[in-house]
Amino acid sequence: MKRLFTTLAVTVLAAALLSSASLAQTTSKKESLLSKGKYVPDIATFMQIGACMPAGYSWDGEKVFFGSSMSGAPQYYRLNEEGWPYQLTAFEDGTDFMVLSYGADMAIVGASVGGSEQSQLYLMDTKSGRVVPLTNYEDVQFGSVTWAKDDRSIYYRSNEENKRDFFLYQMDITTGDAVKIFGDTTGGVTGYNAIMDLSQDGRHMIVGNFTSNVNNDLYLLDLTTGEYEKLTEDEGDVMYGSATLMPDNTTIWVLCNDNEDGIMRLGKMEVGSSEVEFASDGWLDPQWEVEGLGFSRDYKHMVALQNEEGFIRMHLREVETKKVLPSPPLDGIIGGGYFDENGNVLISFTGPTRAPNVWRWNPATEELTQLTFSMYAGIDRTIFRDPTLVHYESFDGLKIPAFLYLPPDYEEGTPIPFIVHAHGGPESQYRPYFIRNVQYLMLNGYGVLAPNPRGSSGYGRAYMNMDNYKNRKKSLQDYKAGVDWLIANNYTEQGMIGIRGGSYGGYVVMGMITEYPDLFDAAINIVGIVNFKTFLENTKPYRRALRESEYGPLSDPEFLEQVSPIHKADQIKTPLLVIHGENDPRVPVSEARQIISTLEELGQPVDSLIFPDEGHGASKRVNIIAEYRKQVEFFNEHLKGMEPTGAE
Repeated sequence: MKRLFTTLAVTVLAAALLSSASLAQTTSKKESLLSKGKYVPDIATFMQIGACMPAGYSWDGEKVFFGSSMSGAPQYYRLNEEGWPYQLTAFEDGTDFMVLSYGADMAIVGASVGGSEQSQLYLMDTKSGRVVPLTNYEDVQFGSVTWAKDDRSIYYRSNEENKRDFFLYQMDITTGDAVKIFGDTTGGVTGYNAIMDLSQDGRHMIVGNFTSNVNNDLYLLDLTTGEYEKLTEDEGDVMYGSATLMPDNTTIWVLCNDNEDGIMRLGKMEVGSSEVEFASDGWLDPQWEVEGLGFSRDYKHMVALQNEEGFIRMHLREVETKKVLPSPPLDGIIGGGYFDENGNVLISFTGPTRAPNVWRWNPATEELTQLTFSMYAGIDRTIFRDPTLVHYESFDGLKIPAFLYLPPDYEEGTPIPFIVHAHGGPESQYRPYFIRNVQYLMLNGYGVLAPNPRGSSGYGRAYMNMDNYKNRKKSLQDYKAGVDWLIANNYTEQGMIGIRGGSYGGYVVMGMITEYPDLFDAAINIVGIVNFKTFLENTKPYRRALRESEYGPLSDPEFLEQVSPIHKADQIKTPLLVIHGENDPRVPVSEARQIISTLEELGQPVDSLIFPDEGHGASKRVNIIAEYRKQVEFFNEHLKGMEPTGAE
């Protein structure tokens, strides 16, 4: 019997050893398979990486709302107690915005069709997601929604009167009846009006009237009488942002760039005086622009978002004591700033290697909690890479900031294919967000340079105004200097340089390949301007005045012709891909058709992708994937000599 047990033990041990060896062999095989070759998922996989952004926070801190395209189009969700999100909206073409009521049991959702941006208003139950339409106008845009303090009515802006001017209205949500409360074509304040703040007692409203993207004025409206007064008096282009009327109905906190540096800074005004007293207590660094300001509902806490060359830092403090509170320990781009009654702050956070998510920060306990978890579509995020902030000199000695992206296996001094990325605006700024397609391009051996040329925001008023009107082409020279810098530093060389850009960046692409025909070997124009005259004539009427102040007026057709790439199309040698949406209200699709037909008549190679169900850029996942697959194939063909997928 003893021998039997011994034999059995030896047999079991042998089997165990064989099993362990087999398992080790299998594990080894798996590890070798996983580590074999370069790990680069398809571009379609990359474009399915998610993003979650805060959309509302109840005052008691119990309800968290966020927006995401996880369903394939932008929709809104409520975070359930169980941790699984509850989808509230299911609009076929997605949503444009959401504004939560004070009680958090209702919200106004804005949604448009096919990328038209003609947002209509819907009343939504935040528990079930049931929606009731409040407006139904085919060619009218609604926005700037603010709830009345009793949650029985809403304030909003609309261009329903003449399709051009945005006036302000109040609607009773129980009846749907609306009345105009601000603006008039006969002697009133016309143009682009927006609601900036509603007083604590609900009696007063601060209105922003915009004459351009870089100039506005503030008005104080008495909602009980309909009377209003102008709060601001200044010279030149001055911006006022995040205006907040304090409970005394006299003090106004505001962001303003009416200072010697032209930088948006924190300041205070008093009703009856147009003078802005800029804060100098050391809370915020004066060298950086402040681009966001907010207060808790009880006015005990305030939050400021400061732009440090594209990275956004959050600063918190108590209003009355001015005690500085700890900031969330996150390095990247922080947004949001919704407070609850306990002083918690709901924020968004993203960075070059992190998809956007919603977080909660408690400055009292310094507890940071991640609330949403955007999917990475099975991609290991450790393969993502950060950019480097660089500066190069332009033609006139001006220092141009830019973000430089290099592949993980880049060998210093070795020229590689490079793509220059032109941002839109132009009063905008390239920021190191998590950009899925840029990470893909780096992993496929491309470098990317993303400059912030003159005309970009974030660096003060003087820098932003350097490309206005007659100085339009100077910003193109900044991009040219960026390419020269890349070549001089052996990052790339002629024959492997591409450029792409969307909206105003699309104009930059067209300007560069007409002004510098031999510089690029591939170019992608996404919803871009090619003819400033036809663009201004055909853009939506409510946008025209704002854009004329930047690009030049229709009354100066000679200049508009001079800066329009369409009139130099015969200079184009660069292979071009044109991408546009049929329903674009900003840059009409006729801009794309002009350059496509012109180049076809000239016998020049041009490819195109026109989406029938999109507007100013693709928003549906299926279209986003199609667009970036096309972009990748185009660059691979012309910068690497690779045949496009499916080519014979």
